[in-house]
Amino acid sequence: MSEQNESLGYIVGGGLKEGLRVRLTVPADEVQEGSFVVCDSDEFRYYGLVTDLQLGATDPRFADEASERLQPAIKQALLGKTLFTTLEMYSTLMMERGPDYMSPERAAFEEEVEQGEKGPKPVKTVPAHHAQVRTANEADVAMIFGKDGAKRLVIGHTIEQGHPIRLDLQRFVQRSSGIFGATGTGKSFLTRIVLAGLICKDVASALVFDMHNEYAFDDQDSDNRNTVRGLKYLFGQRVQVAALGAGATVRGHAPDFTLNLATSDFETGDIKFLANTLKLTDTASYTLNALAQSFHQDWFGNFMEMNTEWDIDGESDKKQPAAGSVAAWARQNNVHEAAAEALHIRLKEIYDKPYVKRNPPGNAVKEIVDKLEHGRHVVLSFGDHESELDYLLVTNILTRRIREKWVEKTNKAKKESLFGSDLRPLVIAVEEAHKLLNPQVSNQTAFGTIAREMRKYYVTLLVIDQRPSGIDDEVMSQLGTRITGWLGDADDIRAVLTGLAGREQLRGMLARLQEKEEVLLLGWGVKMPIPVRSRRYDDDFYKEMKKCGNEKGGISPLPSNYGIEDANNDFF
Repeated sequence: MSEQNESLGYIVGGGLKEGLRVRLTVPADEVQEGSFVVCDSDEFRYYGLVTDLQLGATDPRFADEASERLQPAIKQALLGKTLFTTLEMYSTLMMERGPDYMSPERAAFEEEVEQGEKGPKPVKTVPAHHAQVRTANEADVAMIFGKDGAKRLVIGHTIEQGHPIRLDLQRFVQRSSGIFGATGTGKSFLTRIVLAGLICKDVASALVFDMHNEYAFDDQDSDNRNTVRGLKYLFGQRVQVAALGAGATVRGHAPDFTLNLATSDFETGDIKFLANTLKLTDTASYTLNALAQSFHQDWFGNFMEMNTEWDIDGESDKKQPAAGSVAAWARQNNVHEAAAEALHIRLKEIYDKPYVKRNPPGNAVKEIVDKLEHGRHVVLSFGDHESELDYLLVTNILTRRIREKWVEKTNKAKKESLFGSDLRPLVIAVEEAHKLLNPQVSNQTAFGTIAREMRKYYVTLLVIDQRPSGIDDEVMSQLGTRITGWLGDADDIRAVLTGLAGREQLRGMLARLQEKEEVLLLGWGVKMPIPVRSRRYDDDFYKEMKKCGNEKGGISPLPSNYGIEDANNDFF
């Protein structure tokens, strides 16, 4: 690559919508798609990405002629003049250049930039013809993605220059976010890095639904068999590991505590959400509504304690529902007997789960909320309960209950004029998000509610998925920050770019990412889209996190402008 401050070329055309065309003055193979480039005009500095490279010719005859047949002097004269290369620059941000660096006014200008008054803004004009374009240097990268700070995490490095790209974690937790990528592209490693950053920098509490038992304790990399450190190793007691059911273990390790669901925790909506998984009939909804009217809060426990016996009437020799049976209740409540019994059989699969109890010894939700409120982070590992039914059931019920508690806590703080004083943001991480947020069920789950409207209550989602096209478009459009690896399916690429400006420019860049090393950062947590070489989850990272984990962590107060829209990011 050319020197950082060396000119790559100059502006020859373009516009706000289609991007800027730059005539290269360096060999084309010194520039790659996704390069972070800067254009210095008279008044403004423009920041953007290379989205395309095109070969051109002033005379097509010379382009068609094999250059080997030309004399060396003629060949050299043609290149860069008659035969040339242009690049497309997708400009995303602009900023005043300000006084000269040697000017006395420079210090005051830089202070205004640091405070955001004259920082980077969305592009609303274009540079002049022949303005020079160069690769971004380290100072340019730091201007856009921040310097090393208490609430920033190095998530990767620019692909060509290797400059650090930092994720603003304080902004990251203000909106729901997503980590996407095809199977085998390193989503779990990216998720570990982000979660470790949230814990280390102490910007929010994290509740992780660990379906495959990957995040709490040490694991093994399936590719090279190296040990992959878990969050418990890195942060000790700051991370609390929960498991389902009394006596449960996680990869042979004893959890910090175990969880049981009470039958009174179940709402009829939780069962309706599982209609496809449980293969319920259309009449099940009517039966569930009747149960709720009959038994109110603990309808599930009362229903499952009914028997399914029938007696024989001695006089008529006909079958009659036994006392306390499902059929007897159905007759009393004008419900079809066979439908009620079929529902009873289906729900027995849930009732027989070892972590479902009529009267469990503790309050699972209260225990989790207490830990999250006091600066701890909870990883709920599913242990041996790895079926889809286990995951959908537990995540939806616990998230709904925790959401209710957080809303109650927030409203109380607002009434007591304590808004922003001790409210702690909560990030809920969920894998296989398309099962919980697909168009058919997203309106029925607590996750859909959180994605759409819970930001004002300081609860956001971190969704991890290999099939973003399976997630409801409305939910996808609400995701503030998206970290995405390679995606091979066109529908998945379309879904990840939902709601973003510059979709056409970014689509090809996303499709051509390297499968395991590169990711594209988009949205709220970064000021402009940028492809990066993702950070390694290795010994150096462990040392950094262990040092952080050994330090005493406190609860970070919310910023005064938490949740307020940032006008500087209206291009998303």
